[in-house]
Amino acid sequence: MAQTTMSIRIDENDKKRFENFCSQTGMNVSVAVNMFIKAVLREDKLPFEVKADPFYSSQNISALHESIKQMEAGKTVVKTLEELEGMENE
Repeated sequence: MAQTTMSIRIDENDKKRFENFCSQTGMNVSVAVNMFIKAVLREDKLPFEVKADPFYSSQNISALHESIKQMEAGKTVVKTLEELEGMENE
């Protein structure tokens, strides 16, 4: 089987942590990446669930835009932490 090289960019800290993980499990990064690729090809999907961050939902984005409009219009209420804690007991 012909071999080839793949180059990827990754955060330096993540790389170090991943190399440490691989070492602790008795494999190197190349073996781990090959296992991932084989799982993707075998199952024809990513071997884990991928879903959107709920922060970016249309409902939340709309609420954020509305809050920004209210803030820009000066319609804000300012409370201290003590005042908010006092309201909790009301």
